[in-house]
Amino acid sequence: QVQLVESGGGLVQAGGSLRLSCAASGRTSSVYGRGWFRQAPGKEREFVAAISWRGTSTYYADSVKGRFTISSDNAKNTVYLQMNSLKSEDTAVYYCAASQTRIGSYYYKDYDYWGQGTQVTVSS
Repeated sequence: QVQLVESGGGLVQAGGSLRLSCAASGRTSSVYGRGWFRQAPGKEREFVAAISWRGTSTYYADSVKGRFTISSDNAKNTVYLQMNSLKSEDTAVYYCAASQTRIGSYYYKDYDYWGQGTQVTVSS
């Protein structure tokens, strides 16, 4: 069993920045890959970024490439999502996830554990 807790969401103006954190606890040794997804009202959950458990490989959706950076700190069992140059279309609930079987998957069903989500709202 792995527990994930996101934090760092909030309200920011377009062009601003936020850093999201996802702290893991429990049997974290079973985690193979970590990822971030987001979901806006009325839309499907979409992939944002992913990272291998050692942080040696990263993956990004085209919509955030060059603006967002995923990183990890194994000593703290924490994954981060640095979001720069935020746009209104980035507004969503952001979820962190952990997979016991995949690294860098864009498919949400490949992830076994999920956080509760943190709201990110970008205004003009």
